Amino acid sequence: MSNSETVEPIAGIVCGHGTFAEGLISAVDQITGKGAILLGISNREFGSGELETRLREELKRTGAAALFTDLPAGSATIAARRILRDTPGVVLVTGTNLGLLLDFVFHAHEGVADAARQAAERGRACITVSEAS
Repeated sequence: MSNSETVEPIAGIVCGHGTFAEGLISAVDQITGKGAILLGISNREFGSGELETRLREELKRTGAAALFTDLPAGSATIAARRILRDTPGVVLVTGTNLGLLLDFVFHAHEGVADAARQAAERGRACITVSEAS
C-alpha cells in the first residue's frame, strides 16, 4: 500500500447464522474490493447475551455505525435491537442481501444512516420473482 492509499474504517458489521456474514463480505470484496469496510460475525458460537456483548465490543472497537443482520426475528437482530435502545447513532438493517451491501459500501462515506436507508431500498429492489411463460 502506498502512502497515498488510505484504509477506510469499518463502517458496518454483518451478523447472522452460519457463514452468512463471511460469504456476503467475500462476495462484496470480490466485486468491489471494499469488503474491508465490513466486519463479519457469526452467531454460531454465541448465546444471545454473548452475541450482544460481542456486537457492542466490536461497535466500540471499530467505530462502525451500521449493523446488518439476516433475519428480522433472528438472534442477531434481537441482540442488535437491544443495542439500539441505548446506543445513539447506530442503525440496524435486517434482511440483508448482496445487493444491499454492494450499495452500502459505495455510499457509507456519505453518512452511514443515509447509506443504510438507501442500501435497504436497493436490497428490496434486488428481490424479484420470475416464472417461465
